[in-house]
Amino acid sequence: MPSAKIYYDADANLDVLKDKTIVFLGFGNQGAAQAQNLRDTGIPNDKIIIANRPDHYAEDAKSKGFNVEHDFAKAAKAADVIFLLIPDQVQPRVFNNEIAPNLKDNATIVVASGYNVFYKLLNFKPSQDVVMVAPRMIGSSVRSLYTKGKGFPCFVSVEQDGTGKALETALALSRAIGATKAGAIASSAREETAMDLFAEQALWPNIIMLFREAFSVLKEAGCSDEALCYEMWMSKEPAEIFERAAEDGFIQQLKHHSTVSQYGQLSGALALDGTATREHFKNILYNQVLNGKFCQEFSKIEDDLEKEGDANPLNVLYQKSEASELGQAEKRVRARLAGLL
Repeated sequence: MPSAKIYYDADANLDVLKDKTIVFLGFGNQGAAQAQNLRDTGIPNDKIIIANRPDHYAEDAKSKGFNVEHDFAKAAKAADVIFLLIPDQVQPRVFNNEIAPNLKDNATIVVASGYNVFYKLLNFKPSQDVVMVAPRMIGSSVRSLYTKGKGFPCFVSVEQDGTGKALETALALSRAIGATKAGAIASSAREETAMDLFAEQALWPNIIMLFREAFSVLKEAGCSDEALCYEMWMSKEPAEIFERAAEDGFIQQLKHHSTVSQYGQLSGALALDGTATREHFKNILYNQVLNGKFCQEFSKIEDDLEKEGDANPLNVLYQKSEASELGQAEKRVRARLAGLL
């Protein structure tokens, strides 16, 4: 497969955004960061509208000098470009009912996640542009790196080119929020969704399981809760390892470890047979993510996620997970060492 195209500042023309009204639906972590970056790049403040319910996010936007509109339909009518930066699970309801009917025929819709586009949960007019500008960092880092004059990793794609100028607009917006300084990687809603959901449903569940089972084995061998919690994660060593991996390389970061550690990790990993894991991963990717099975199942519980107590399935999952040996042990350790953490 050929390498992905990477777009830089020189590939993007900010003049494309001249005189356009840009609406941010949502002023959370990403909305706040991207809106501020856009303004600091030179987009006039009076051409930026924050569409947000009356809540503390709206008050935050006002405190930062932005124009806030609580009427989503009114904001949509004014939008030449609209960023959809509210949670994936509520996007279809809000967009299809309040935004889409009021958008201009040639409006540009910007998503930061491929989920709702890939699964075709949003209603677009054929004449509209649909693009993805997806920073691969949390909003606070998107903002802090911008203020330091640095870029950040970001995916960019055109999902629908109704005007014939969708790529120009996507690149201009990527540059305006600071993404093309480090290079915006050409991607797609399918690719972003596949990688994102695969990590959430295959990679990280297995890591959680490995930590849970390793904890139980070492506890059976006589290790204390305190020693295990600190050795395995509370020392923040895993976080430092991943930070080194980002800086030096996934394998090369091992050179920061002791020789005993390097030998043990490399020889141990090479000795493992990954056949069963690979098949497990493929099953999740093709039979749960890409075929839409997870999306269909998740859609059935979306309304329940706003409920309280055991009526919320996410709360039940937390209860079950925290009831594990690892979960209970960590609770005891944190209670005992509360003044030191």
